[in-house]
Amino acid sequence: MASPKKEGFLTDEQREVLKIAVQNAEVLSSSPRSPTSLLLHEHLAKNAAAGGGRAPAVGGGGGGGGTRHVRRSHSGKFVRVKKDGAGGKGTWGKLLDTDSDSRLDRNDPNYDSCEEPYELVGGGATVSTPFDDYKKSVVTIIEEYFSTGDVELAASDLRDLGSGEYHHYFVKRLVSMAMDRHDKEKEMASVLLSALYGDVISSAQISRGFMMLLEAVDDLALDILDAVDVLALFIARAVVDDILPPAFLTRTKGTLADLSKGLQVIQTAEKSYLSAPHHAELVEQRWGGSTHITVEEVKRKITNLLREYIENGDTAEACRCIRELGVPFFHHEVVKRTLILAMENSTLESVILKLLKEASEECLISSSQMMKGFSRLSESLDDLSLDIPSAKSLFQSLVPKAVSDGWLDPSFLNSSGVNGDSRDEDYEKLRRYKEEAVTIIHEYFLSDDIPELIRSLEDLAAPQYNPVFIKKLITLAMDRKNREKEMASVLLSALSMEIFSTEDIVNGFIMLLESAEDTALDILDASNELALFLARAVIDDVLAPLNLEEIGSKLPPNCSGSETVHMARSLVSARHAGERLLRCWGGGTGWAVEDAKDKIVKLLEEYDSGGDVGEACQCIRDLGMPFFNHEVVKKALIMAMEKKNDRILDLLQECFGEGLITINQMTKGFSRVRDGLDDLALDIPDAEEKYQSYVDHARRNNWLLPSFAPATSAVAVGT
Repeated sequence: MASPKKEGFLTDEQREVLKIAVQNAEVLSSSPRSPTSLLLHEHLAKNAAAGGGRAPAVGGGGGGGGTRHVRRSHSGKFVRVKKDGAGGKGTWGKLLDTDSDSRLDRNDPNYDSCEEPYELVGGGATVSTPFDDYKKSVVTIIEEYFSTGDVELAASDLRDLGSGEYHHYFVKRLVSMAMDRHDKEKEMASVLLSALYGDVISSAQISRGFMMLLEAVDDLALDILDAVDVLALFIARAVVDDILPPAFLTRTKGTLADLSKGLQVIQTAEKSYLSAPHHAELVEQRWGGSTHITVEEVKRKITNLLREYIENGDTAEACRCIRELGVPFFHHEVVKRTLILAMENSTLESVILKLLKEASEECLISSSQMMKGFSRLSESLDDLSLDIPSAKSLFQSLVPKAVSDGWLDPSFLNSSGVNGDSRDEDYEKLRRYKEEAVTIIHEYFLSDDIPELIRSLEDLAAPQYNPVFIKKLITLAMDRKNREKEMASVLLSALSMEIFSTEDIVNGFIMLLESAEDTALDILDASNELALFLARAVIDDVLAPLNLEEIGSKLPPNCSGSETVHMARSLVSARHAGERLLRCWGGGTGWAVEDAKDKIVKLLEEYDSGGDVGEACQCIRDLGMPFFNHEVVKKALIMAMEKKNDRILDLLQECFGEGLITINQMTKGFSRVRDGLDDLALDIPDAEEKYQSYVDHARRNNWLLPSFAPATSAVAVGT
């Protein structure tokens, strides 16, 4: 046999074996049936046959040519394991094996880079994504906040991070970290979420963050034994703090598995926390409330610091007190109350305004908060004029001073419309209308007399202000008991049929929703109450479901008003929504228009078929809807025409004589029949002639107002 060609210390045959082993290192295993073992076995056997020698055993046990075993370690590298029966003295031994302690020497003349251990590409440095960087950063922000308690610093750091699309993760991370800590951190987490709501984190992101927590609560419960109860309390606190709508609980129920801990969280929040008497106070104090400051407390502190400032005139001390409030997102209230003080004490105007100028120059009160304070005062000028008659003129004089002194943005002049006197007359007219509207509404709450209220509105003769009336009605009702809220909804139904158009009602709700944030400062549950009023309006056929879409489209996408509209949609689409919403404030006077019409038709048919007039009057009285009695008149007249039976007129006479149907309702009923005569004539050819005879009968019995005018064509027929 020819002497094999040598290179270094290895023969060609041995080098080929080494090459095969290296190329297949990733699939080497200790199994004798592995592809590489079979390949080596086949190769060695072939060479042994060619050389007349014996093939070394591969995968076998004994002999000088003992097998090599390769296994993968936990680190991912291949480790060669020495086994008994390795090559003895004077032999090559284990050709591919190296001792676990051996190291390759790169300075060795026989060094081959192919013999270096393999490493996974990228194993030493992973590529980080923006989301990975965000997750690391928010943990640092949260840890620092738990250490310092500095809400403004946390808000600033989160704002500087950008990546607003990831803020739902911040909500999840903040709450999950607080859940595993003491009550102090839990309270701090709730306070921080309230502070960040709206300005830094949108309502949608907060809802999404809590949804992620609900989906992950099964995992959280492995480390936090009371995770269900703690997360339920966080959700209840978010609802109480108005950063999470109550509709969130209803929406999420349908997305969670029946036996999941997430569903248990929702049920616990509803039954154990949000359904309890005085639940708001209980939830707010559950973790001690040591870092929580309510809106009323802030307002009281602002009033006190302004009072002290007027007494001592120390601007630096007043600025220090404002800074110590720790509520930079609420500085607009400082601006508003300072301006009101300046109006009330004209002699101290320069001293009081000096405080705002100083606070602006020190950047203590931001430009946006300054403008918001002026805007809020501008919106409440009409109400303020009741206490300060010259409030409007004083405000118009303050704005140019603030702009010229440089502490109010000049753009406010364009948005507020304080320049010029061309609109003075309109402002004065609107102010008088609001005063009259408030008086009318207060009287209605006392008397529950809808016809009288409608007469009063008609006497005002200002239909262009109908949306303003709706805003006033609902705002006043929200600050009262359930009785007044129910009365407001019933009145809204009556007005929609009497004198208000759908456009008036839509615009009224838009005005309410645009000022929802300011309303919430005085009425803590304003968002929920507004959602109920909207949903109830749909159930009462005052608004169509599509009107909710229209209202939502006219509001900024992430404002609290948009969230309220979304909440109203959820309430309307819920199961048994009609029954629930008709009784949302205790019910009693809630009613559906179609049901009322059906009852009227039935009582008239019973009377026409020989019923008792007294019983018919009692049925009308039992309807409990004196503002809807014009429908009784209308249906009675149409039935008399169709059946050619004037006996029904006797019923109208009895109702009028008893005062059950007023002259206004009687006139309204005749007017509605008059307006529909053209359609009636298609089914009743002599409808106009009959109608005219009924009008004559009504005039003889003084049923109609003197101002009532029958249709022109009807008059011609009658003459």
